[in-house]
Amino acid sequence: MERLQKIIAAAGVASRRQAELLIQHGRVTLNGKIVTQLGTKADPERDHIKVDGKLIRESSRKIYILLNKPRQVISSVADPRGRTKVTDLVDIPTKIYPAGRLDYNTEGLIVLTNDGKFSKILTTAGSNMPKVYHVKVRSTPDTPELARLREGIRLPGGVQLTRCKIIPLRESANSWYEVTLTQGRNRQIREMFHAVGHPVLKLRRVRIGFLTDEGLAVGQYRHLTPREVARVLRYAGK
Repeated sequence: MERLQKIIAAAGVASRRQAELLIQHGRVTLNGKIVTQLGTKADPERDHIKVDGKLIRESSRKIYILLNKPRQVISSVADPRGRTKVTDLVDIPTKIYPAGRLDYNTEGLIVLTNDGKFSKILTTAGSNMPKVYHVKVRSTPDTPELARLREGIRLPGGVQLTRCKIIPLRESANSWYEVTLTQGRNRQIREMFHAVGHPVLKLRRVRIGFLTDEGLAVGQYRHLTPREVARVLRYAGK
């Protein structure tokens, strides 16, 4: 028996978070009855699960895509404002969803998949799959400011950030740094540099764990190799 949202995500219908919203909004039925409780479990082999009246079946072919996302592309499968989505850049007939996200004005690596288990591992692997970014900020933070950021600052809203690694790449009027994160907070780099008075001017993700942007131009994508997929799956439960 598995949670409904996990079954729906594994079928490639929606991401796990989106599946939770579908359940809460009464759009999922289990053996003919509407389900709104997130803790509900089902047997994907025996139970009839429908989303918006359509019977779901687990996708037999798993897809794993590494995309080098351009700026001004949204990390979503739908956008009411009609902006370009990451899925618009990938010519794949199977429904796939971003594992994690990059904000609209950040470029760089993002994984798209129809494998809910893989997506969860990738986004919760922490120090096993650190995210590495190159960031250009206004002016140059001084040594105490960089020390604060490395130790993990408390944001104005009260959120305490964990430690991170920061290496200077090019110091000038507006300096570049390499930042390595193990925490999965949205817009973390933008918020932390803004908090010390050095707003981010450019930001790109260049590595997710062992996955790099080498040979992958902005806007291009490739399939992960079976060896790469297996390597990520080994982090389950770690």
